Amino acid sequence: MIAGLTLASSDSLDHVLPHRLFEAGGYSVTNTLLMLLVAAVVMLLVFPMAARGKGTVPTGLRNVVESIMQFLRENVARPALHESTDRFMPFLWTVFFLILIANLLGALPIAAILTVVTGSPSHFGGTATGDISITLGLAVCAFFAVHVGGIVEQGAGHYFKGFVPHVPLALYPLMLVLEIAAAFVKPFALCIRLFANMIAGHIVLAILLGFAGLMAEGVNGTSVGVTVASVLGATAISLLELFVAFLQAFIFTFLTTLFIGMAVHPEH
Repeated sequence: MIAGLTLASSDSLDHVLPHRLFEAGGYSVTNTLLMLLVAAVVMLLVFPMAARGKGTVPTGLRNVVESIMQFLRENVARPALHESTDRFMPFLWTVFFLILIANLLGALPIAAILTVVTGSPSHFGGTATGDISITLGLAVCAFFAVHVGGIVEQGAGHYFKGFVPHVPLALYPLMLVLEIAAAFVKPFALCIRLFANMIAGHIVLAILLGFAGLMAEGVNGTSVGVTVASVLGATAISLLELFVAFLQAFIFTFLTTLFIGMAVHPEH
C-alpha cells in the first residue's frame, strides 16, 4: 500500500513520521493531525447517514454500525459498568470509532498516490494513531473520563476516600503514592500500546519494501527473488494491519472501560 512512497523516499522510515503541512492560527498542522480531523469528519458524515435508516430491522450501513455499537455496549461495557453503562457509552463509542477510522485511513496509500500523480514527494495521509502526541491526547481524555466519572458517580468525598484500599495506617503513605502513580500509568500505557502497535506495522513494511528497493537495482535471479518475497511479505503485513486496526481500537476501548468500571464501581 505504501510501496510507491517508500521506494521513492530516500529515507525508508520517512512515511511513518509526522510532517508539518501548514500553519493555522499560529499552530503547526501535521499530516497526522489532519488525518485525525478527517476521521472526525468521516464520523460526522457516516453516523447521521446510518441514523436515518428506516424500518424496524436495520440493513446496510445502519446494520453494521448498530451491530458494533450493540456488541460494545452489551459485551464490553455492561459487564464492567453495570447500571452506569448507558452513561458512558457515548464516550466509549466515540473513542472506538474514532480510533478505528483513523487506523483504517492510515492504511490508505494517499501520499503514495499523490506522489505518483504529482511527480513530487507528498506527506498528505498517514496514520493519526501512529503519532504519539495524538495517542497521548486520547489517553488524557480517557484519564479524565475515568476520574471525573468516578467523582460524579460516587461523589468527591467517597471517591477520594476509597482511592486507597484499606491497609494498615503505616502502609497508607506508600499505598497513596502507588495509587497516584497507577492513576497516571494506566492512561500512559494506553497511549504507548496504541502508538507502538500502529507504528510497528508501518516500520516492518518500510523494511520489507526497502529490500525491494535495494534489489530493484539488480537484474540477477537473487535480486528478483528477494524483491518478489519482499512484496509478498509486505502484502501479508498490510492485510494483517487491517486486523490490527480493529484490534487496537477494541483494546483501547476495552481497557478504558475496565478503568472506568474500577473507578465508578470499586466494590466489583
